[in-house]
Amino acid sequence: MKQTIPNWLKKRAFLTPNREAIIFKGETITFAKLYQTAYEMAGKLTAKGIKNKQFISVLLRNHLDSAVILLALQLIGARAVILNNRLTSDELIWQMKDSNSVSLLSEEKFQEKLSHVSSSLPDLSIFTKEELTEAQASVPPILEEIDLDDICTIMYTSGTTGYPKGVIQTYGNHWWSATGSALNLGLHENDCWLCTVPLFHISGYSILMKSIIYGMKIVLHERFDVTETLRDIQKEQVTIMSVVSTTLTMILEQLQNERLPNSFRCMLLGGGPASLPLLEKCVEKAIPVFQTYGMTETSSQIVTLSPEDSLRKLGSAGKPLFPSQLKIIQDDREAAANETGEIVVKGPNVTSGYLNRDSIGRDFQEGWLHTGDIGYLDDDGFLFVLDRRSDLIISGGENIYPAEIEGVLTSHPAIQDAGVIGKQDDKWGQIPVAFLVKKEQVTESEITAFCEQKLAKYKLPKQMYFINEIPRNASKKILRRELRKLLNE
Repeated sequence: MKQTIPNWLKKRAFLTPNREAIIFKGETITFAKLYQTAYEMAGKLTAKGIKNKQFISVLLRNHLDSAVILLALQLIGARAVILNNRLTSDELIWQMKDSNSVSLLSEEKFQEKLSHVSSSLPDLSIFTKEELTEAQASVPPILEEIDLDDICTIMYTSGTTGYPKGVIQTYGNHWWSATGSALNLGLHENDCWLCTVPLFHISGYSILMKSIIYGMKIVLHERFDVTETLRDIQKEQVTIMSVVSTTLTMILEQLQNERLPNSFRCMLLGGGPASLPLLEKCVEKAIPVFQTYGMTETSSQIVTLSPEDSLRKLGSAGKPLFPSQLKIIQDDREAAANETGEIVVKGPNVTSGYLNRDSIGRDFQEGWLHTGDIGYLDDDGFLFVLDRRSDLIISGGENIYPAEIEGVLTSHPAIQDAGVIGKQDDKWGQIPVAFLVKKEQVTESEITAFCEQKLAKYKLPKQMYFINEIPRNASKKILRRELRKLLNE
């Protein structure tokens, strides 16, 4: 039987119309006003020909306008393909083609990228938010009910093969993600979530969804700035914030001898486990840290470690959220406690598959998502993640797949072969490092200039080493452990 639910934003505006919804750069908007503004935007999008179930790409920065546009698309049931604004024009064009997007909603800030997109995809309708503000509106066909199986958003995740895959996120995925988080963190009447992470990431978009579902105020920042963060935690009585180790370290350094207000109750930490010294500093300052494990495919966190266990279970990501399940698979059987294998997850927050891809087979088996990540469960059922998916590099909270960088490097006419690994870095956690085999003479700066045209800045190799041969096994897979030995030497 089909599961439906009343339109989220309309229902929220009815339940708590005067409650504060979003604060952005000193401007506060209530849920009633947010619905009205999103309704007006939905009318303008309708007038531009945007319809229910169409794939609409969205390239925007963190801004109140961005939240309004994303919610307006939900009101009429259009499917948002949320693009990472750090990507190059070529990367964006690939994702818009792959998703069969009929329109792109963006802003004048990205004019250079929009020009490239327009020349490559002449049939794509492009509207900037500045144009939409001035546009005439029609009466939008608002969805009174949401089918939880309907596609809400698509977010691309870099693929292990070098090509990104569009992760399907249904309304049900977002609903159960928010529900699982509330059952884990609890929900307090005065909760306020500070969002400094990008709305184009699941970490940021999930905060917007929680705001609507919980009726919770969020403070939205354009980007992470440690001074603004600490100011707003005090001023707006923020209770929860999503962080990665890099941003949490900067907050602790800026605090010096100060402490966060007593009203603050949770740093939700993603992007890899925290170090013992970092956790101990948080304990000293009475900052509760909930370590998490999650991915775009699980619509945010799926495993979380509570603060009371953070030192006792140092390095653990915790236990699965209430609606979710987890097991470790080794050689097609479920592993015993403390036995290493692949992390496999299941739950109503887990994606049903990838857009325009065959979702049967290795990745999805009987509802279980095979993550490719390696880990184990201890005797108490706590998850320890040992190795992220297929040598995934996590740099400042951004996921980087070596295969994608290697594909760009080997497309350079002077490069015969390439291997990429992550190197530990105090500021970013990890940075990508490239090993290269040359066909002809080429300089590091020439390679960097070439990569800048095809890769987002955070994916660019920060160091390059020229070697005679990339170590590979009999099936020609790169032996990254051998590259790590070379790096250590």
